[in-house]
Amino acid sequence: MKKSVFPVIIFVLMLLTSFQGYSQEFSNNQNLTKKEKKEARKAGLYANYKAIDTLIQNRTFVLEAQFLQGRYGDQVPVSSQINFIRVNSSQVTMQTGNNYNASIGYNGLGGVTAEGTINNYRVTSDDKKMNHTIFLTTITQIGTYDITLRVGADATATATITGMSSGSLTYRGNLVAPYNSRVFKGRNSL
Repeated sequence: MKKSVFPVIIFVLMLLTSFQGYSQEFSNNQNLTKKEKKEARKAGLYANYKAIDTLIQNRTFVLEAQFLQGRYGDQVPVSSQINFIRVNSSQVTMQTGNNYNASIGYNGLGGVTAEGTINNYRVTSDDKKMNHTIFLTTITQIGTYDITLRVGADATATATITGMSSGSLTYRGNLVAPYNSRVFKGRNSL
């Protein structure tokens, strides 16, 4: 009987030792100075900034909108799965949709879907502020549009679309890699 108790005691001691190591590691993270926390946050943002830079330079990203804003500043919350701008190499897709009136609209989602080729693509980056600005022009089946997209290191993004008319539409949301995106494209508007 004593032989069976011995392995149990060793197991319990090993378990307690591992808990002590974990709690010490946890308390060490809690004891970081403000400066160390700030430096760690800045390093994380810089790594994210570089990852976003790769997506932008490769022209493979999706802006999933959480808000749409008209030219008069009215901001409306929207579903990011059906309101997006997707850039894929030399193609761009812009879509708006409405969860409540999905049967209304040119694309079957209560909005508009436009696809086109990118004619002009220019990127400016600010390494100090860790942000990117993208200017692109696209010709779609429903018109020619200029898109100005601004992306921060935290992946928040704002894109303003202007066309031949005086109106504009602004998408506010997050920039994601295509493999992390869950957008659904409707029918192309004619």
